Amino acid sequence: MTTLLDTVGRYALAHADAHGLARTPIPGLCAVCATAPSGLIHEVYRPLVCLLVQGCKEVTIGAHTYTFKAGDSLLIGADVPTVSRIVDASPAAPYLSLVLELDPTIVADLVSRMDVAPAGNEAMVRVARTESEVVDTALRLTRLLERPAALAILQDALLREMHYWLLAGRHGAAIRQLGWPDGHVQRIARAIAVLRAEYTRNVPVERLAAIADMSPSSFHHHFRAVTSLSPLQFQKHLRLVQARRLLITQGASASSAAFAVGYESVPQFTREYGRMFGASPARDARAAREQGGQRAA
Repeated sequence: MTTLLDTVGRYALAHADAHGLARTPIPGLCAVCATAPSGLIHEVYRPLVCLLVQGCKEVTIGAHTYTFKAGDSLLIGADVPTVSRIVDASPAAPYLSLVLELDPTIVADLVSRMDVAPAGNEAMVRVARTESEVVDTALRLTRLLERPAALAILQDALLREMHYWLLAGRHGAAIRQLGWPDGHVQRIARAIAVLRAEYTRNVPVERLAAIADMSPSSFHHHFRAVTSLSPLQFQKHLRLVQARRLLITQGASASSAAFAVGYESVPQFTREYGRMFGASPARDARAAREQGGQRAA
């Protein structure tokens, strides 16, 4: 009998790039493969669910560290900065995961049709055992990757079904917060979208608060509650993660990476980079390239 391990492993091993990421033609869906434990991986993920099929991984958000293993699913329900590392992977038993970015439009439509109460202030990051319905839907979805003609016709229905079972399962209360347009999570998400698009510029917090339809003080409070950072810290995180990507993947110099992401002072960039990544830009990029520059979810 074909299992999710079979389909994800087959696709990931055939399509993974140098960083272990295997994109699929299905919007928001990718597979991840690693044959060895990784160094620290810094990211600012969009809302997603990661189904861990084989191996083990640690993810740190703020002061909290979550460990999840085969059979678990990790929910990241908001745009939050993470530091993660793969702790169990080998050529004989590679780390394998299936990652689905949550679609707020699908979530909102399903929530409006489901007989559920409005979500409260649920933790936006959590680990739980993956429900059998989610595994079954994921298996049928990944099997279609080998049948492009059927995929084009059936993928939308299966993506919708996947979102439904996630909403109906252990992560449902947290995911439902993405489906309430006037909720704090969605309001903060609108401000984060602007920060992502304009992270190289200085964006006044008053403008972000207005986009979220909040007072500046209320905006600060809810922004930190959702992301664990202040708006300024969040933007700095975006800049440094993108700068690191330029250093590793494009071989950019520290000065060119600094200016590309909006820094006006190279010494300031170097100091803040070192505080976040634990090494100077040049040393960190060199070490990451030697490790393969892994970036995985």
